[in-house]
Amino acid sequence: MTSNTLYTQRRARLAAQLGAGGIAIIPTAPERQRNRDSDYLYRHDSYFYYLTGFTEPQASLVITADGECTLFCQPKDLEREIWDGIRLGPDAAPAALGVNRALPIGEMAAHMPKLLENRSTVWYPFAIHAGLESLVNGWLQSVRARVRYGALCPEQQRDLCSLLDEMRLVKDAHEQDIMRRASAISARAHIRAMQRSAAMLRAGQEVREYHLDAELLHEFRQHGSQYPAYGSIVAGGANACVLHYRADTALIQNGDMVLIDAGCELDGYASDITRTFPANGTFTGPQRALYELVLASQDAAVAATKAGARFVDPHEATVAVLAQGLLDVGLLDTNKVGNAQDVIANRSYFQFYMHRTGHWLGMDVHDCGSYVEPSQVGQVSERKDPLSGELIKDRPSRILQPGMVLTIEPGLYVRPAPGVPEQFHNIGIRIEDDAIVTATGCELITRGVPVKADEIEALMRG
Repeated sequence: MTSNTLYTQRRARLAAQLGAGGIAIIPTAPERQRNRDSDYLYRHDSYFYYLTGFTEPQASLVITADGECTLFCQPKDLEREIWDGIRLGPDAAPAALGVNRALPIGEMAAHMPKLLENRSTVWYPFAIHAGLESLVNGWLQSVRARVRYGALCPEQQRDLCSLLDEMRLVKDAHEQDIMRRASAISARAHIRAMQRSAAMLRAGQEVREYHLDAELLHEFRQHGSQYPAYGSIVAGGANACVLHYRADTALIQNGDMVLIDAGCELDGYASDITRTFPANGTFTGPQRALYELVLASQDAAVAATKAGARFVDPHEATVAVLAQGLLDVGLLDTNKVGNAQDVIANRSYFQFYMHRTGHWLGMDVHDCGSYVEPSQVGQVSERKDPLSGELIKDRPSRILQPGMVLTIEPGLYVRPAPGVPEQFHNIGIRIEDDAIVTATGCELITRGVPVKADEIEALMRG
């Protein structure tokens, strides 16, 4: 299947869901200025790219329920192309992208009222594109001005995300292939950073977080990734206990643990890997004890990830292992918090593990898609959070299907506090892999970089 055919099929699937008289408007992302005369590196809107494969800025796609597709894009401009690069242009776009017609983006305001006229429902992504709702309202006002001539104006506005999120949640073979390749690149980058850390310390060199960040970026670009999928986390020592820490200038000490959460984006799709390793390549006793506990909790989560299971099942499997493990290593005191079931019921583990065990992954690193099972959304139960006292409304968790892709990322973060054994202070550990759900289990596509403590040590000796 050609990429042109792939995007054509996606647009046809969307059109079939718009309902009689439906019309959808999907803009791409705007260019954003970084500072004077300098823009941030451009990245397209994921919904737009999913339907077009088109990466140029200043573009919008319009799809009607009968499958008619109109692309608005930048016109050819030889002078601007000298500065900004070659544009596809409206004349070439229909053949290149498989749309019915293409028009200059500057003419969109003139054409949209006519496209909206006599339609019943206008769909667009809510709360994503600043100013889009106002533009739609302006176009509808123009349609209303023609009602005396028999024009009908759409009576409904609906959120297009509800349709596209469901389409994007299950990845097809084309998407899975890209994500496997992105994961392989990211795995090599993590290996490179691990080995550089140990080699520099063995040579008596100063190691800073940005040295390891540089290794990641080198490997991403060396193998064709367009850019990181998100801001890389490279955290040495106590910095690993800051969940959204960014690679900075901090010195990495011999004996520190280093947490790297980094993944590349390849052809519009993200990878997301976290590894935690001893900076010098050798775990201490306390480091290994906590690391083995986190890895055991990940193993339990992986075993719980399969078609027919619930999205929440891997998290619950992780928490069960961590709850008992925290008691076993002495981070929690049985005399104060009770047994493992009490630890889970009272969320006593939250001091050391305060995030969920995974999220959807795809074009966005925290990808779209409901975490509630759509067929059971009306089933609501209430519970009181034991820590905050907040009343929480729960709905049945999503049932996993083959082709869904999620991360599996348990962790432990031990900050100094009364009653916390000193040998564990400032150890932050997270292990994260990307999993494609299959009929019988899941495929871990990020294990090109090892997770077992002995294998990490062997790798870093190399």
